[in-house]
Amino acid sequence: MTWSNATKYLLAKIARTAHITREDAGCQELFKTTHPGVYIFNFSNLCYNLGMENAIEIAKHLGFDATSAKPFGSGHINDTFKVVTSSGPVILQKINTDIFKDADGMMDNIKKVSDYLSSIGKTTYKVLAYEKPWRVLSFIDGAHSVDVIEDPAQAFTAGAAFGAFQNDLANFKASDLIETIPKFHNTLWRLEELDTAAKADKLDRLKNVEAEMSFVDKYRSQAGKVLKLMDEGEIPVRITHNDTKINNVMLDDETGDAIAVVDLDTVMPGCALYDFGDMVRTATASAAEDEKDLSKVYSKIEYFEALVKGYLSQAKFLNEAEVENLVFSGILITFTIGIRFLADYLAGDVYFKTDYDDHNLVRARTQFKMIESIEDQRSEFERIVQESV
Repeated sequence: MTWSNATKYLLAKIARTAHITREDAGCQELFKTTHPGVYIFNFSNLCYNLGMENAIEIAKHLGFDATSAKPFGSGHINDTFKVVTSSGPVILQKINTDIFKDADGMMDNIKKVSDYLSSIGKTTYKVLAYEKPWRVLSFIDGAHSVDVIEDPAQAFTAGAAFGAFQNDLANFKASDLIETIPKFHNTLWRLEELDTAAKADKLDRLKNVEAEMSFVDKYRSQAGKVLKLMDEGEIPVRITHNDTKINNVMLDDETGDAIAVVDLDTVMPGCALYDFGDMVRTATASAAEDEKDLSKVYSKIEYFEALVKGYLSQAKFLNEAEVENLVFSGILITFTIGIRFLADYLAGDVYFKTDYDDHNLVRARTQFKMIESIEDQRSEFERIVQESV
């Protein structure tokens, strides 16, 4: 295991003040030479378990006169802190390198895209410091994010924000960016992952998901539709965000208007439909992603209409094939995310953070219920798209 200087600095400081006894072979070599018998198990957990002073120490090491820090945001993947400095707040993040295996390539993507957006006058965050796995990002003042879309007007705002983001990058060369997470929205590959997890059944959970696996089988034949259209050249490769939830749109504190699209970790070459589909999945949902009562889960048509109108008001680059598949993209990406949750449940909850044993299964069930709801309203959804073009 390779440790950054920032990580070594903090670990050494912790080792002088605390005895952590849970062992991890990747950490032992560092501490056997300097602090025999002292081992550290999970570095990101230490920042929570030993207090925010550790995040402060990292920020100081990276050149910021930090005075306080606290956990920030609601992301599933990275560990994020809002750090107060004498010149204002900044965002400190520990990149999850288990997920983002090429963190340097990801950071290069972010720099290229944020520099380009800045050059055309768009608001975006800036990378202020980076030492793998830690980075410091600028804090966007006068703005906030929300985790749940509160009304159709906000759905319109979200759709317009991501439509504008894609439109702004329509002339950016996709070949200039790497695939941050290869095959991220490749539904066929995600099905292979699910089948592998089901075959292994390492926690004897397969018996709990017979209904869910049957649901998956009904949609297998549609899983490769968009990939086929891309292979045939009907749908082009575009720069996409790949995490188009409302909490990645910064909203003006006073007006509620979109200021910036943030969280560029998964910005990479892809398909515009993947971004829109994920908006349908999240922006039109009547309930939380982990709602246990499925009677509360459905796709809200008034939110879909607002989302489509907002998105198409800005996404002027779409071709005919992309427009024709906007509604289907909501089904496809909801299905893709659902099988990811289901595969993670069967694999032992190794990717998504969970709060209880069946958390990923509950998430999968809500996705599949959303698909049923979209299908029930599909003709109306298609009508809305055609009237909004």
